[in-house]
Amino acid sequence: MTLARLAALYGVATSYSPSPDRTVQASEAAVVAALAALDVDASTPEAVQDAVTARERALRERLLPPTVVLWADEKPPPEVADAAPGSGAPGPEATHPAPSSQTAALTSLAALDALTALPPGSRVTVETEAGDLVEVRTPASAETSASEGTPASEEPPPALGPPPAAPALPLGIHRLRAATPDGATAEAHLIVAPRRAPAPPPRTYGFLVQLYSLLSHHSWGMGDLGDLAELASWSGRALGAGFVQVNPLHSAVPKPPGGAGDPSPYRPSSRRFPDPVHLRVTDVPEFGRLRGEARERAGLCLERAAVLRRAVLREGGLIDRDAVWELKSAALELIRDVPLGPGRNAGYSDFLAERGEALEDHATWCALAERYGPDWHTWPAPLRDPASPETARARNEAMDRVDFHGRLAWLTDEQLAAAQRAAHDAGMGIGLIHDLAVGVHPDGADAWAQQRYFATGMSTGAPPDAFNALGQDWGLPPWRPDRLAASGYAPFRELLRATLRHAGAVRIDHVMGLFRLWWVPEGRTPVEGTYVRYDAEAMLAVLVLEAHRAGALVIGEDLGTVEPGVREALRERGVFGTSVLWFERDWEGSGLPLPPARWRADCLATATTHDLPSTAARMTGDHVRLRHDLGLLTRPQAAERAEAAADVHTWLALLSRLGMLPGGAGDEEDAVRAVHRFLLATPARMVGVWLPDTVGDRRPQNLPGTWDQYPNWRLPVADATGRPVTLEDLAATPRLHALMEVFKAHRGPQSPPG
Repeated sequence: MTLARLAALYGVATSYSPSPDRTVQASEAAVVAALAALDVDASTPEAVQDAVTARERALRERLLPPTVVLWADEKPPPEVADAAPGSGAPGPEATHPAPSSQTAALTSLAALDALTALPPGSRVTVETEAGDLVEVRTPASAETSASEGTPASEEPPPALGPPPAAPALPLGIHRLRAATPDGATAEAHLIVAPRRAPAPPPRTYGFLVQLYSLLSHHSWGMGDLGDLAELASWSGRALGAGFVQVNPLHSAVPKPPGGAGDPSPYRPSSRRFPDPVHLRVTDVPEFGRLRGEARERAGLCLERAAVLRRAVLREGGLIDRDAVWELKSAALELIRDVPLGPGRNAGYSDFLAERGEALEDHATWCALAERYGPDWHTWPAPLRDPASPETARARNEAMDRVDFHGRLAWLTDEQLAAAQRAAHDAGMGIGLIHDLAVGVHPDGADAWAQQRYFATGMSTGAPPDAFNALGQDWGLPPWRPDRLAASGYAPFRELLRATLRHAGAVRIDHVMGLFRLWWVPEGRTPVEGTYVRYDAEAMLAVLVLEAHRAGALVIGEDLGTVEPGVREALRERGVFGTSVLWFERDWEGSGLPLPPARWRADCLATATTHDLPSTAARMTGDHVRLRHDLGLLTRPQAAERAEAAADVHTWLALLSRLGMLPGGAGDEEDAVRAVHRFLLATPARMVGVWLPDTVGDRRPQNLPGTWDQYPNWRLPVADATGRPVTLEDLAATPRLHALMEVFKAHRGPQSPPG
């Protein structure tokens, strides 16, 4: 009985392969810690032996796994496609009506390994989301029925007509029940999902932007949802853009007393709700109805907003999210006292009912954080449990604040919906692409409300690789795969539904996390972690199902080290990848840049991302100088500059041979245009333009490996000289329009995903 055997039974890796020719052993301490986070004692050889025995016995005696996946038929039979409401197929009253009526035949379900292993004579039924009860005839039960119902010496009665069509299951999350002849019973979640996520239009392009960085003359110190709606409307109508991809808009952890908040959008308090710091306060209807002293105080807020805006746009200041939120929250407190009209009140009531317990928990955490601080681990012990009687009592006592935070969530949701409407009204086939972060802050609202689903004492990260010899610790607690499966992936389903409420697509950050995540034990370095596996088929089934229900496409960020088979599995399910020009080389052959024809089609192709140098900086070598100035280089600056210049030269030589660089090398703006001509020459179905590239911005929004040394997530979009550029300036910039001329020949009518 070895530790390796026990680890394999729970999906914990004892080794990993950073490259095909190299295997690295995980530390025993990491494996033991990962098992402990799954409530498995592996602290002694005796404990390991006992755990192996118990696990193998449980698997032998288990009738059904906790979750079963069934992929739906591509084309439903006509009688299913036309099914009436309440018949088992999604009807008009369904919560998430599907764009098409795909279904799964019960014959396919009966052939699943999970059911063929049942004892002969077992009875299997499915209770659908609509409450219909359907019986499944497994091969074993069919044989038993035939042998018991018709003696061998008798001929079966002649058929009176064609056999009845096999019943079908609608898309959704159903309950699967099994009962054996000896009285044993079991239940499982049954996920019936379409085989592929919706597809994008034949060819489309759009912008990638960190929303906070794009200020307008109406912003209160950072870009907001009003700016997003304006960007979508202008770029869709004037430039033929099909989408705008933004950074995660998740709710952030508020700053601690006397401290500063974390500006990173990738370490949120909650991924289930957007942050009200993105609100355009002046667009809230109740703001215009302020009277008397409240109106005067609102006027002071507007004056302070102008000061914040001027500091960033004219005085070289950084975006100060904490100051922006302090100002907006003061204005929103004034709005809270304005009664809602009947229609608005009904809309708010609908939102409260729709978001239910999730919103109540989120608003409760926000209210308690105001009193006890933003780290729930330091709260009074009874309040650390969201389900405790003391927490319920505290919620009731703070109901005024709970309602305030619930209303903020509603107002933000309204403006997100307005931004997506603006995108569609402008002719965008996709509209908004929302970014889903890998995880949540351990001190935040989701980690408190959903703590039973998170692995205690663990953090996600990445193992050492060629780009980071020390590995990475992202400080985000991972989900427990066992409890996800036992719940039918309820937290993941809820998260996706929340993300896709007002989106034409979702970008899944580190999409490889659907397959496995690198767990780092608390107090250990990333080198001392190990991989823990998830049920990728179930995770993908949920992802594709929810995308189908929302009519949204899915983009996976699959950069970096990717396990063999992952990209193929994602492509099979219609999940797009992410291809960044500078990384697309023939790594298994010549090492030279991949010619356009060899790029994959099912991807979002870009020149750069928020974590990489801008295209202009790469062309000029400014990104090397920046890292040198910050003391981040591990080699002499001359060597780094020579290597970076050779990389750029290789690409420019290819662009020149392809006739995409008519002015020749040496003109930075022409080189940026040539890069995008190249992207358009690939078969990539989606091409993204990093918005700062349109004005020659030299600065990255985030410089990995830095904290205080560089103002990550706090820079406005700026031109080549570092002068901030407003949304209004952007729309009139000749450099932007010269770049977008490259895309003019590719404009065409847009159609929604599907």
